Amino acid sequence: MSETAALINGKALADRVRQEVARDVARLRERTGVVPGLAVVLVGDDPASQVYVKNKQNASTAAGMTGETVRLPASASRGELFDVIDRFNADPSIHGILVQLPLPRGFDERSVIERIDPLKDVDGLHPTNAGLLAQGNPRFVPCTPLGVRELLIEARIATRGARAVVLGRSQLVGKPMALLLLQKGEGGDATVTVCHTGTRDAAAIAREAEILIVAMGRPECVTADWIKPGAVVIDVGIHRRTDGSLCGDVDFSGVSRVASKITPVPGGVGPMTVAMLLRNTLQAASLASGMSATREDD
Repeated sequence: MSETAALINGKALADRVRQEVARDVARLRERTGVVPGLAVVLVGDDPASQVYVKNKQNASTAAGMTGETVRLPASASRGELFDVIDRFNADPSIHGILVQLPLPRGFDERSVIERIDPLKDVDGLHPTNAGLLAQGNPRFVPCTPLGVRELLIEARIATRGARAVVLGRSQLVGKPMALLLLQKGEGGDATVTVCHTGTRDAAAIAREAEILIVAMGRPECVTADWIKPGAVVIDVGIHRRTDGSLCGDVDFSGVSRVASKITPVPGGVGPMTVAMLLRNTLQAASLASGMSATREDD
């Protein structure tokens, strides 16, 4: 049986978003003299984190932004990390601060996130920004779920009234994804269920979903028998197999024969995460300059 699901191309949309951000960065600079600045802090030498940080650096530079990356050893103290965050909090040329997660063992991620100025929290993880999202008045939203919503809108997936199931309840993806789907308006108004490690028979609940967002963190764990025929499947996971190839949380070969639309890995959600980071940084700079970030033409 051949694959039937249409691919949702995250790379193409991410490229377009990055072009739009670069255009608006140039406009902001012309109108206000403000150049968005992104600071990235990397603690330790995790290989995947180093790749992510390099990608973010390259993307921000390509968009016309300035910035700085600070690398600290895994042996750094909490005080050393806080000193770096405090310096960026006080620097008016830095509009976005991102501390690359996960942090090495021994660090309390919550206290680190709370140290970041919420007006510079372009990862959308500070309790203030999480609370605004929960209230239906989002400011900065975590980049991955924000990118997923853009993919749903771009693919013209009708979310209003749709049964959506989110597999995973992480602060970074699952919870904010559910809250975004609940928001009023485009890309929202869905009826949302969140499954987690305490859920009984998550596969049965997943089979009821018209839109299934998979963020479980386990390679290829969602198989075809989890999928309602014709469902839209968004795979947030990314893993490296022993042969070096990449896969997601979804068994693509099987699920793509049941779903109507699906994101590939790579080339699906991943590129959108970086694109949304750039958009959030532009928004932070626009707020700091007293202007609203916009994507519309004059």
